[in-house]
Amino acid sequence: MNKLLCLGIGLSFGLVGIQEGLALPPPEDIPEEVLRNEIILEARSPLDGELLTAAEYAELEEKLSQPQAFIDLDPNLEQLILLLHIRKTINTLIPFANF
Repeated sequence: MNKLLCLGIGLSFGLVGIQEGLALPPPEDIPEEVLRNEIILEARSPLDGELLTAAEYAELEEKLSQPQAFIDLDPNLEQLILLLHIRKTINTLIPFANF
């Protein structure tokens, strides 16, 4: 009985060691931290896909990260959006109102 118990414990520890070894990435893989620090020499625009230099890409990223200014809309369209917001609010407060 004692031998079987020792054999079972030994096998279970051996299998745990094998499973931990399988979870590790292969040694030839480049770590993600290194890949994130690569220098961009040329890139593509996310807008139209044209090739950009590193300086142009950095400038475009900065421009896209800034909040956009308000766009002038047609007054009829602005009124329609306002009415839709009001309708949504009424439907939230009174769910069975069919407006």
